[in-house]
Amino acid sequence: MQNNSLKKWMESSYFSGNNGAYIEEIYESFLNDPNNISDEWKQVFQSLPQTEISQEVNHSKIRDYFRSLAKETTNPYSVVKDPDKQAKEVRVLQLINSFRLYGHKEAKLDPLNLKEIDKVPELSLYHHNLADALDESFDVGSVLGLSKDKLKLRDIYSALKQIYCESIGAEYMHINNIEEKKWIQKNLELSLGTSNFTQDEKINFLYDLTAAEGMEKYLGAKFPGSKRFSLEGGDSLIPMIKEIIRFSGTKGVKEVVIGMAHRGRLNMLVNVIGKKTQDLFDEFSGKHGDTWGTGDVKYHQGFSADFHTPSGNIHLALAFNPSHLEIVNPVVMGSARAREERYGDLLGEKVLPITIHGDSAIAGQGVVAETFNMSQTRGYKVGGTIRIVVNNQVGFTTSRPEDTRSTPYCTDIAKMVQAPIFHVNADDPEAVAFVSRLAVNYRDKFNRDVVIDLVCYRRHGHNESDEPSATQPLMYKIIKKHATTRQLYAEKLLKNNTIEQFVPTSLVNEYRDLLDKGECVVKEWRPMNNQNSNWSKYLSHEWDEEWESHLDINVLKELAKKVNSYPDSIKLHNRVLKLYNIRQKMIEENMPLDWGMAETLAYATLVNDQYQIRITGQDSGRGTFFHRHAVIHDQDSSKEYIPLQHISDNQGKFYIYDSVLSEEAVLAFEYGYATAEPNGLTIWEAQFGDFANGAQVVIDQFISSGEQKWGRMCGLTMLLPHGYEGQGPEHSSARLERFLQLCAEQNIQVVVPSTPAQIYHVLRRQVIRTMRRPLVIMSPKSLLRHPQCISSIDELGNGSFESAIGEVDEKILAANVEKIILCSGKVYYDLIDKREKTKNYKVAIIRIEQLYPFPYKKLLEILQEYKHVNSYVWCQEEPQNQGAWYSSQHNFRSVIPEKAELSYAGRPASASPAVGYLSVHLKQQEALIEDALNLS
Repeated sequence: MQNNSLKKWMESSYFSGNNGAYIEEIYESFLNDPNNISDEWKQVFQSLPQTEISQEVNHSKIRDYFRSLAKETTNPYSVVKDPDKQAKEVRVLQLINSFRLYGHKEAKLDPLNLKEIDKVPELSLYHHNLADALDESFDVGSVLGLSKDKLKLRDIYSALKQIYCESIGAEYMHINNIEEKKWIQKNLELSLGTSNFTQDEKINFLYDLTAAEGMEKYLGAKFPGSKRFSLEGGDSLIPMIKEIIRFSGTKGVKEVVIGMAHRGRLNMLVNVIGKKTQDLFDEFSGKHGDTWGTGDVKYHQGFSADFHTPSGNIHLALAFNPSHLEIVNPVVMGSARAREERYGDLLGEKVLPITIHGDSAIAGQGVVAETFNMSQTRGYKVGGTIRIVVNNQVGFTTSRPEDTRSTPYCTDIAKMVQAPIFHVNADDPEAVAFVSRLAVNYRDKFNRDVVIDLVCYRRHGHNESDEPSATQPLMYKIIKKHATTRQLYAEKLLKNNTIEQFVPTSLVNEYRDLLDKGECVVKEWRPMNNQNSNWSKYLSHEWDEEWESHLDINVLKELAKKVNSYPDSIKLHNRVLKLYNIRQKMIEENMPLDWGMAETLAYATLVNDQYQIRITGQDSGRGTFFHRHAVIHDQDSSKEYIPLQHISDNQGKFYIYDSVLSEEAVLAFEYGYATAEPNGLTIWEAQFGDFANGAQVVIDQFISSGEQKWGRMCGLTMLLPHGYEGQGPEHSSARLERFLQLCAEQNIQVVVPSTPAQIYHVLRRQVIRTMRRPLVIMSPKSLLRHPQCISSIDELGNGSFESAIGEVDEKILAANVEKIILCSGKVYYDLIDKREKTKNYKVAIIRIEQLYPFPYKKLLEILQEYKHVNSYVWCQEEPQNQGAWYSSQHNFRSVIPEKAELSYAGRPASASPAVGYLSVHLKQQEALIEDALNLS
């Protein structure tokens, strides 16, 4: 740009000549470090028009250049200002910016004052050469959002200290979004970092603290030495949560879903959710009802209730949680997403997820980063989660803070998504309430995650039998002398004449009387009638209940046309076009259906009957193996089109998302979703079945045992590609053996379907049958295109899922059979191919399609005509110590004749799931097939 254009650009009011010194100082600061100035000025300088003067030249030359331009553009009507005064004004602005950047470092966050706060040079007047200007007035009040534009420096400095260096330390300058940053500045600075709470609100805070402390003391006296994972030291969590709930009601929130670990959970159950205290006391005493299942320890239990607020009742759900730290967070998000979708609430305005973390866990557990990464993605966003860290500054028992993380704060992980972080001293309940409201307001405004770091302490050890002084001697010397938060706040209210002398004792007695009665102690508790889902019709169902599998063939054909239809404006990729054309012929010319077509028809029939479907996974839209193509992409515009969303005007919703590259958090999310949404099909698909290894904690602690531990039903379906095709150790096995080891008490279904009709029926059965239990499908890879893996449309319309399939080759006469092979999955096709080539018609092959619950009745029916056969073999592709052999051979033996022998044909035991060399794989495969078919 030429100079005359630059001159024209500089004729704005703030670039006029009499602001020259002001501009120079800010620009000098920008050149030294762009982060030293406000975002507004940074944007101005970064967008400066290019001139022949490079920014690499000496600053003085650039300054002279600014001055020369400024002289030429001086506004003759503007008031001439003192350059020295302007320079000071710039330094005052830099001071303000320094507090926004670094104020949290000098904030009084630690209730114990364990270490001296390191002074930050940028927060001193000396650093900005302003020590002698305390009584001078500066025109920066509007920058701080204060009532007066002109303020004395001492008042400005005092205000900055109050806003940024008292009980709240705000970190938000890392946020790139200018609007968000300005909003936080305004809401912090206009209020001077405090709220003017009413007397009634302050008494409420005191009561909530009394309840938090009273609960722990009561349990400690009544059940000394019992594990309860006390909240003591972090008592402010209770008024914080209650304030978030109350205040979220003013924003239209109808449901709150909470996830937390065991620290303080009993307090939360009693003092927020409203569990009867007598029920808790009975659990401590070892009493329990005659309920089915294993149950769980009391500090893993969840609970639901309604909570009264002035804006209406809010439904609360505290998620059940195992001991594995942080894993409940994506479960909560999944549950919240399902609830939001029922409301048609895409922004999360009616459902609020709250997750409560430990200080070491939030920094140490990888699933936290996974959930942050998911927070703004299409398939997993929930309108923002309020994340609270109960920061007791010691984690578990780690005595050295530098052993727990590599970052200054435990909350630094949240900066990956530019979430604002509000550190707050837990011994200042009003500051806690202020950031609680601030967090709700931010989340409501921007629909993004926000973090509250509740800096507190742990009055006892990790549990009540632990001795914390062994590893934190100095900390616990201070803690023993430190007054409780309730005591400190009561003293403050008394000192300020907010309450009368009798009030603190009266509240203590009132709460203790409620505990003695054994009833609910939460005044806001209401009976549940505000949740928006009903599980009643899905309860008390068994595996063998009848379900309607038949569907009119004409309906199927009509649906087939719809799932293969798309607008003329969509240009398909040639390979996808070929696939869609083949599928069209399957219907029009009565060709056999392949796997992809049968699977797609299953979805079409379900949404046509108004069931909802949600499918997520890595590459699920097209299918990892290029077989699904439920989402098609226009080759000219990249626009997406999903035929399954266009079945009919009143169809069920069909959601399909390619997931983030995560297994643990994504599977946990889908589990949470499925536990909150029974009326549909929820599917998680692994890219390869092996990848489920990364989500093993979800499988072990939620999917396989959630019903037995907590009575939580879940209809989640897992598609796990499984099959030995020579792709190596990590792309062969979905670890069938691990799922079978987890099978007991009719907890899950494990199936290995071998035909398109079978996958069609098992997916439909999972929804139409009103029982809701997890379904694990060992889905195929090579069978997706295997010429023999086909089904007729009649098998779909008039068939049903077969838990076991007998011999289908008419050449195999039962009377001539001398050996029976039992198998599952892809190996069946290798067996029949070899049998046909060798003309070995004395061996019958029976497929067990459902390995659990084991189909005793069906297999006995199939084997009825083979009573004369005494030679049985179980054939599998997996190594002997893997697959179904070890976990299921007792089931195989239970259905074969008493005197019959059962042998094994498969790969030898191996530490690795599969070999890495194709040549070795082929030799092994040939050997196990021959071994199975051998009659000698």
